[in-house]
Amino acid sequence: MAKKDYYETLGISKSASKDEIKAAYRKLAKQYHPDINKAPGAEAKFKEVQEAYDVLYDDNKRATYDQFGHAAFEQGGNQGGFGGQGFSGAGFGDINLDDIFGSFFGGGSRRRSARRGPRRGEDQLMRVKVSFMDAINGKNITLNLTYDEMCTSCHGEGGTTSTCSQCGGTGYVMAQKNTFFGMMQSQETCPLCGGSGKIINSRCSSCGGKGYNKVKKSFDVKIPAGINNGQQIRLAGKGSRGTNGGENGDLYIEVVTQAHPNFKRDGNDIHLTIPLSFVDASLGTEVEVPTVYGSVTLKIPSGTQPSQVFKLKGKGVIDMRSHEPGDQFVHLEIKTPDKLNKRQRDLLNEFKKEEGNDTWFSRFKNAFRR
Repeated sequence: MAKKDYYETLGISKSASKDEIKAAYRKLAKQYHPDINKAPGAEAKFKEVQEAYDVLYDDNKRATYDQFGHAAFEQGGNQGGFGGQGFSGAGFGDINLDDIFGSFFGGGSRRRSARRGPRRGEDQLMRVKVSFMDAINGKNITLNLTYDEMCTSCHGEGGTTSTCSQCGGTGYVMAQKNTFFGMMQSQETCPLCGGSGKIINSRCSSCGGKGYNKVKKSFDVKIPAGINNGQQIRLAGKGSRGTNGGENGDLYIEVVTQAHPNFKRDGNDIHLTIPLSFVDASLGTEVEVPTVYGSVTLKIPSGTQPSQVFKLKGKGVIDMRSHEPGDQFVHLEIKTPDKLNKRQRDLLNEFKKEEGNDTWFSRFKNAFRR
């Protein structure tokens, strides 16, 4: 099968300059490199691109190719050619693969600087259980925490330091590895300084060279009134320790609210179901209804039905941000007596006679006859 024209492979004209050849190669190398592109055929395309660049960027090889074509670079050809040549991570021509893929992933020098510079620690999460009423009304709690605190004597440095002699302060070293594509250079964390770029000459007496101390401290934490289940409170700087003098992460306290046997919360509203006798529902009455702030009197009008819901305005949870209260909704559970004495039964029978045929059930049946 005939090889594709090298100029066509790179998508350039035969009069392209070396800068145009380099730019075309950079673009295609990023697009088809097997570490980036896992699509079928990408690896083969990458080899074609590299072969075309290796020939066209070299002035002598390019002149030979322009005169003799691919034949000059086949095995046994008079130029020795490209056939079978591997490639090195140190680069092709004056292009370094580390520069190409470093810039492709956001810049190698910036990543190396971030690695050896101060790095903030990770945030942590802990859960605290509070009662239903404490979440409504708020509460102060005390937390006993054990965490790593930056050493105040050396400010996280671990002592007096000097530049690492193995990596020159960069925090990384270059290593050669044999890969499918040949010998390539890779960037690795310096084994001597661990990526910090510094060597501790004299260890800090306060932390022993660690840059931090494990401490146990108690903190008063305010559980704000109105907090809901799953909401969090942040304690700044009480999370995992940073590295290379970086600050600690934060500690997030997630509030887990215990359920109440009677009150049910829905956002800032409270729902409560109370029992009521069918006599009180029929005749009407006044009842003492519990709320999360104390009891209030609720007037039940005569003829109240089981499906009716009463609203106690402003008796819900006070919103943490707007400070506006929600409402409490009172649901009725109409109770029918399961045991009647003789007088009660006689009175109900008398009531039934007075009601006559105009009962709820008769009205229900008559609706289907229309």
